[in-house]
Amino acid sequence: MTSATPPALDLSDVRKGYATPQGRLEVLRGVSLVLPAGESLALTGESGSGKSTLLHLAGGLDVADGGEIHVAGQPTSGLDDGGRAALRRERVGLVFQQFNLVPSLDVAENLAFQARLARKEDPAWTAELARRLGLDDLLSRWPEQLSGGQQQRVAIGRALAARPSLVLADEPTGALDETAADAALALLLELTAEAGGALLMVTHSARLAARLDRRLHLRAGRLDAPPDPGPPA
Repeated sequence: MTSATPPALDLSDVRKGYATPQGRLEVLRGVSLVLPAGESLALTGESGSGKSTLLHLAGGLDVADGGEIHVAGQPTSGLDDGGRAALRRERVGLVFQQFNLVPSLDVAENLAFQARLARKEDPAWTAELARRLGLDDLLSRWPEQLSGGQQQRVAIGRALAARPSLVLADEPTGALDETAADAALALLLELTAEAGGALLMVTHSARLAARLDRRLHLRAGRLDAPPDPGPPA
């Protein structure tokens, strides 16, 4: 008998604060959430509420002051810098508002970059991503030759090329117009599901958040029920 698939992300009483000239600022005050494999979750909240901090902790980009974080069943609290980097390579895909493409690599090389680092390169899957993302005719171009929407599609493909357990997206469509944002989110949701991963997306947009399976709202470092945005547009 096989054990049940662990959640893609499991946070239990996670706390994080920073020293400031005015004293210590508690950003996260005991956050708990479970994101099962295959689901999508939107995290909303005002600027400064701790959304990006939570995402960085989930991806091993920062270290919590307290609580427990598990990514695909692996605890992160005992990992050093190298261990957290390995976790990101092997289990996490990252998509940010700033696309962070490697300027010295063409589109094809950028798409495969994360998977090669993780030693999980699958040329057939990468080619499928390029096709589905409409990048077939752009594979030899450099990032500086792409529009913002094209760069975003490359960033999505790069994050998914290694079939991560968890995809973390921080305002991934913030630099796009509404039409391009809708198209990019649809592709992100569809391809994350096909890769077998779960998606945690930070967004200010209640309209985009409503397109995901669940929504949570972060207020003053704690999670609460999100405001009702009405039916999706």
